[in-house]
Formats: sequence, C-alpha cells, structure tokens
Amino acid sequence: MKSLIIKTALSFLLVTMAEKSCAQSGNFKTNNPYYSRTITTPLKVSNVEWKKILKPELYQVAREGATETAFTGKYDEFDEKGTYFCTVCGNPLFLSTSKFATTCGWPSFYQPFTENSVKYRQDTSYNMTRSEVLCGRCDSHLGHIFDDGPNPTGKRFCMNSVCLEFVPNSKKK
Repeated sequence: MKSLIIKTALSFLLVTMAEKSCAQSGNFKTNNPYYSRTITTPLKVSNVEWKKILKPELYQVAREGATETAFTGKYDEFDEKGTYFCTVCGNPLFLSTSKFATTCGWPSFYQPFTENSVKYRQDTSYNMTRSEVLCGRCDSHLGHIFDDGPNPTGKRFCMNSVCLEFVPNSKKK
C-alpha cells in the first residue's frame, strides 16, 4: 500500500512538473476543450465531436486506427528526457526513461506511465491478431504492444508519434 501511495505521489509530481514546463515554454497550444494534463477522468466524446476538434491527420490515426508511415514520426529517433502525453486529451502516457531504440520505425517504450495510462483491445485487422493500445482517458488509438521488448517488462509499446506530445523535464537553474 505504501509503495502504491509513493508511486501515485511521484506520478502526480512528474505530471505537475511537466505541465509547468510546457506552460512556461508555450510549446503546445490547443483549442481542444477536453485537453488536460491534470484531469484523468475518462472522457466520453463522440467521434463526430472529435472530428470537429482534431487535425485531420491526428483524427485519422487516433480515432480511426490508422498508422503513420514508418520512420516518418517526429519521435522515432528522438532522445530527450521528459514525459509523453496523449495529443488528443493530455493524459500522461510514457516517461522518456522507458523509451528505447528500435529499428521498427516508430517510437517504442517498455512500460506506460501508470497502469491506467493505457488500455488494450484485441485488433484483428490485416489478417493478424494484435493487442491495440488505447489512451486510458479518451480511448484514442496509440499503436500496438508486442512481446519483443527489453527487460524489465519484455514489452514493446510501438506508438504513433502523431498521438504523442512530448514535454521536456524542467531545466534546473
């Protein structure tokens, strides 16, 4: 129980620090009324509404389950320290410390930010059976998970860059 409390407190602290860093730098601006890096309540928003709010390329991947072309995403070979959030709703998804280099063409992580950051659904498209990874808050398609990742989990969360928004750690003065 004590361990869970400490993990929850650390997660909150990391999200708060990342949000302050982004607010100070002004990197990410959105007109999305559902976007929040601190509210984790699940969203129930129709795709009709999302289509009005999201850019077409984000809508296609996040809401229709498309995949960006390999080796074209902004975070494929990106190696800065910080936190990755859902571009659609602001939910914290991954820490840069769980990102690892692959040759698959998409950013890959071995574990999510928290257990509830993501959820899973069976995907049987393209005559394959895979586990689709969805945002734990807004149900947006993020990518897929595979069992060929590094220790300690052995998992590879293969994500679409367009669905991720990176916030660097605060610089210490």
